[in-house]
Amino acid sequence: MGGGVETMNSDKMSLFSPKLAARFDALAAKYPVRRSALVPMLLYAQDEVGYLSDAVIAEVAERIGITELDVRNVATYYSMLRFKPAGKFNVQVCTNISCMLRGGFEVFERFQQELGIGHKGVTADGVFSLEEVECIGACCWAPAIQVNYEFHEELSPEHVPGILAGYRGRADAEGKGTHA
Repeated sequence: MGGGVETMNSDKMSLFSPKLAARFDALAAKYPVRRSALVPMLLYAQDEVGYLSDAVIAEVAERIGITELDVRNVATYYSMLRFKPAGKFNVQVCTNISCMLRGGFEVFERFQQELGIGHKGVTADGVFSLEEVECIGACCWAPAIQVNYEFHEELSPEHVPGILAGYRGRADAEGKGTHA
């Protein structure tokens, strides 16, 4: 499976925007083995839809020419891929060694207290989700967090309420809700 499979029939309805569908077709054509486009496709799909639903997995599998089980087997390996909706702002708190030694657990605990949710939780209003993660590559500026694609470094538990207030203000300005 892989190399010689045609792109998804353009007459069929896609879950994805025309721009993303075209990006998928370009990715699949770029690699000698179409399966090599799988992880980038999953990341782009998650950015657009918010998570990897059954329908997303089915369409990605069809576009690449592999089984849905193959897609799931790859997707479950990567902690940054989600199978349920996250909040509009996904807070990832690093607790790996550098962050842990400089207070990462305390920062994570403060986020849990302020949001009223635990690891992989989503607030009732859908604005925030929270994850404890192994490393976000900001060891020199530990402890650090990532909110969607924005980094916040050299944190203490006292920074948490202000960070959340900033994102809550953005959510209020943009309209509340999840990615989906």
